[in-house]
Amino acid sequence: MQELNNLLKELGISKVKLSRYLGVSRQMVYNYLELKTLDEWPKDKKMRLFNLLGIKDNDEFKNIKVDIDYILKIEKKLQEQENDTLKTDFSAYDFKDLNKKQQQLLGEILDILKEMLAEDNNNTSYTAIKYLYHFLQMYNDSKEIKYFLAFLAKTHGFIQPREFVFNEEEQTTFEGIMFQAMNLFTNGGASRSKIVEVHNRFVEEMEAKREEKLSRTQELNTLKVQALKELNYTEINADNATEVFEKIAEIQSRKID
Repeated sequence: MQELNNLLKELGISKVKLSRYLGVSRQMVYNYLELKTLDEWPKDKKMRLFNLLGIKDNDEFKNIKVDIDYILKIEKKLQEQENDTLKTDFSAYDFKDLNKKQQQLLGEILDILKEMLAEDNNNTSYTAIKYLYHFLQMYNDSKEIKYFLAFLAKTHGFIQPREFVFNEEEQTTFEGIMFQAMNLFTNGGASRSKIVEVHNRFVEEMEAKREEKLSRTQELNTLKVQALKELNYTEINADNATEVFEKIAEIQSRKID
């Protein structure tokens, strides 16, 4: 199963994308990936995964070569799935597995998000919500996410400051560091030159990390831009996805020729 996890990371397939393709919840995907082998998966989900990856059985995993052509094929399948399931309302989402308390919480969150977007005149709320989306994508991969959420809830008076639902020792350390940092930010007690120096190191490390992450997909991004330009489109959407991916394949073949 580790081999599959590594492959999904290499392809940039998030748990959200995989859950949509398989037609299950994100939590169910996590449950599947915690199983020892793919043979323990429901047969229909396993076959759907094989279809996405273009293989027939477990033995073919070792034959998968992740290159630009393979990434294109995977992205096209995922995009086609998105096109087939795209809805303009929430009737496409099934909340029956959630209890009333969970449904109420989700409804309140959606109401806030809808209100933020409806009043968004300069895309700042859209951008903030997009960051929130990335924040949630990292939830199960970074324990600090939970601690940060708890810290914000405490500093704004929503929960008791001594409430520790997660790891109390780690939360205490995290909250102490964050409290000190926020005081420095609010009161301006830190040296401006030192802050700039630290931030420059932060930028350098993040740029290096992002460059490493994007290196494999850089060629694909270039092909996408070229395809959109040749087709006079500005973005890939449900209406033009198939045409764009076909154009990408055409451009790639021209390079080979």
